[in-house]
Amino acid sequence: QAKIIFLALPTPPGEDGSADLSYILGVAEDLGKIITEYKVVIDKSTVPVGTAEKVNAAISKNTNLDFDVVSNPEFLREGFAVEDFMKPDRVVIGTSSKKAQKVMDELYKPYVRQGNPIIFMDEKSAELTKYAANSSLATKISFMNEIANLCELVGADVDQVRTGIGSDTRIGKRFLFPGIGYGGSCFPKDVQALVKSAKEVGYTFSILDSVMEVNQKQKTVMVPKIKNYFKGDLKGKKIALWGLAFKPNTDDIREAPALYNIDELT
Repeated sequence: QAKIIFLALPTPPGEDGSADLSYILGVAEDLGKIITEYKVVIDKSTVPVGTAEKVNAAISKNTNLDFDVVSNPEFLREGFAVEDFMKPDRVVIGTSSKKAQKVMDELYKPYVRQGNPIIFMDEKSAELTKYAANSSLATKISFMNEIANLCELVGADVDQVRTGIGSDTRIGKRFLFPGIGYGGSCFPKDVQALVKSAKEVGYTFSILDSVMEVNQKQKTVMVPKIKNYFKGDLKGKKIALWGLAFKPNTDDIREAPALYNIDELT
């Protein structure tokens, strides 16, 4: 009965860092067998550039009916998902269909009454926007972790540095807290997937290569400090790790730095 169908499916990273589209394309093929009238099919999952075309082809295998595939990436933060859904900073919609644009505009208008924008663009640009946003935030985190490491060496206070640069509106105060690296279900796989997509078209994304390298080192930056504290003798020591999730206010331990610290300490 639904006029609008969301594909909200997992896109786990493959061994080479690319996103696995088998769940999305499998459901798309099934949809082609059961739709009986015009539908707007929305890619809500984080997917590589060109996925809308693949979903379109998968549905078309089993139907000649009219439908539109729209890219509508989500920007929900773990721990604040309901708030972000009800009051989004922006809604990004990728479609080249005027018919689908009208449907999507009607769908989202109740959620942007405060004036936050609904941004329409082509499908590929919408797909890339999600990866670009997460990669930008991951870069910001890794940059601040490098600054924190330098602060320790030169005797500066990273919290004061953070406050000093965060007051610059071009930079902003969010994502400037240093720590033991980013984790979770989005940043690691999305940065990897964007690097992989770039490689597929012959481009080396040097900045993101460095971001991943910095993050990998940062995850276990505490271990040498622990060794140093115990003068190199960790044998027989019992060490408790407090706060295993990849960030506060969530129970998600996917790619959590704590897991890497456990392995290293073991």
